[in-house]
Amino acid sequence: MSAREFIVAIELGSSKMTGIAGKKNLDGSISVLAIVKEDSSSFIHKGVVYKIDKTAQCISNIVKKLTATLKQEITHVYVGVGGQSIRSVKNNIIKTLPADTIVTQMMVNELMDANRNMSYQDQEILDAATQEYKVDNQLQIDPVGIQCNRLEGNFLNILWRYEFYRRLNKCFEMAGVAIAEMYLAPLALADAVLTDAEKRSGCVLVDLGADTTTVSVYYKNILRHLAVIPLGSNNITKDIASLQVEEDVAEKMKLEHAVAFTENGDIDSQTTYPLDTDRNVDQRRFVEIVEGRLEEIIENVWYQVPSEFAERLLGGLILTGGGSNMPGIETAFANHTHIDKIRIAKSVNISINAKDPLITTHNGMMNTVLGILAKGDMNCAGKEVDPTKDLFEEPKADITTTTVELHRDPRQPNELAEGVVLTEAEKRKAQELREQQEEEERIQRELELQQQKEKEEEEKKDNGIKKFGMRVKSLVKKLLSEDEEQ
Repeated sequence: MSAREFIVAIELGSSKMTGIAGKKNLDGSISVLAIVKEDSSSFIHKGVVYKIDKTAQCISNIVKKLTATLKQEITHVYVGVGGQSIRSVKNNIIKTLPADTIVTQMMVNELMDANRNMSYQDQEILDAATQEYKVDNQLQIDPVGIQCNRLEGNFLNILWRYEFYRRLNKCFEMAGVAIAEMYLAPLALADAVLTDAEKRSGCVLVDLGADTTTVSVYYKNILRHLAVIPLGSNNITKDIASLQVEEDVAEKMKLEHAVAFTENGDIDSQTTYPLDTDRNVDQRRFVEIVEGRLEEIIENVWYQVPSEFAERLLGGLILTGGGSNMPGIETAFANHTHIDKIRIAKSVNISINAKDPLITTHNGMMNTVLGILAKGDMNCAGKEVDPTKDLFEEPKADITTTTVELHRDPRQPNELAEGVVLTEAEKRKAQELREQQEEEERIQRELELQQQKEKEEEEKKDNGIKKFGMRVKSLVKKLLSEDEEQ
């Protein structure tokens, strides 16, 4: 990329909304040019937008602050989708074929389309991860060219509540910020922190966030399960706050004293932690509060690992996110699971050039937004900013690039890379095109029926004339015959 080109990514978190701009270099590294964080705790809960207007304003503020730093307009952004209620559901589509049929790519696409057209109550299919295909009785990753009588597609559909999906898209529409691409944040994160060996040999990626914990299970380079647990490190803070202290005090105590696992012999009955000027809590009570909630989170994480993969996790557990910074976190996970191989992913696998402490601290909290940034491949830079222009004035509608304009020709689901989520604008456009096509096909069918009807009426008329002519001819012949007899 040239100096005037960059990519912009935005992550909507429960505590902070993060915007980042970076430039991709020829050696594969990324140089971070600007980063902005805004508090989002009052309008985003567990990764889900609850107040559209405030979220839209926050998105607008982030884009304006990035613009001010870059001194260049931002035409569109990359967005991560995550949060509460995201879950995966297995689905099988079966196609019975004539004897000894050779599988074609069109047949495979038909299975994928049939799967994508599945309907789930109040749920939107964000992505469909192909597991494998069953060709007669054999499993295949690519069935094209194989002769069989039965083809079965096994898919992992990733769902999110349609209302959450609609709100997210509405926020960017209200903010006047075009979406270049939407990505499933857990998949972008996995690509950024997991190694090929871990994905291939089987692993569990655990993203310990503030309000949610995301669990992604991989085996043979395929996503096998995805779930978002509505528990995070903030739950530990709230439990500490039950000691009748303010949440900011509880958060400070967690950061200063909380340990994921403490040996019973290491607990000092004389040690106490101050709650306020008059009260203290003894160490044992504090440990019980922290470990009790953390044990619940870990048990919920392990419950999400499908039994058929629980014994195949040669790649182990990979922990990331803010919660992975708690001392003793590896020991706590090892104690409550049978996995000894545990790694903490404090940064992404990509080489990042940055000076901002938010990036250089390497605490795992920026991994998701960096993963989304790494996915971007479309230049987000617009024209240079007019130094006399007030960046925080309302933009004129006629100069704002829209998501619809970016995606004039909607893509088909089978054209998308793994983890890419169609925007609502693109889905609406695709629906309009489908309705237009259906209407054209309806008109064509009616026209063909009308033509067929006219043809049948014409043939009927011709047949009537022909029959009448034959009767007249027969009558004349009869009269002539009678005259001859006389």
